[in-house]
Amino acid sequence: DVQLQASGGGLVQAGGSLRLSCAASGFRFDDYTVGWFRQAPGKEREAIICSRTSGGSTYYADSVEGRFTISRDTAKNTVYLQMNSLKPEDTAVYYCAARQGVVVITSRSRYAYWGQGTLVTVSS
Repeated sequence: DVQLQASGGGLVQAGGSLRLSCAASGFRFDDYTVGWFRQAPGKEREAIICSRTSGGSTYYADSVEGRFTISRDTAKNTVYLQMNSLKPEDTAVYYCAARQGVVVITSRSRYAYWGQGTLVTVSS
């Protein structure tokens, strides 16, 4: 049974950092593309980083490039989203997702597996 467990959200001041975790069970990330998405109040869910974490290309949304990075702990079968220089506009519910295959795709409809969201609130 494939499951993703997202965690690490919270309240942080602007300029601060936060690391989100996405732990997988029932599959290994090696043959999957991982996506981090976020949904701000009243807005569509958007892809911010999508990556084949075992190597290959990574997509960064313009809004997060240079501030957010993705990494993976193979032993823990966990993917991380490191968020630095946070801004109030980064406030959203963050989701991790996975899709089988190695082509990096940003369309959320193409991701079959989703973790529950974790709320990130950035205060000004």
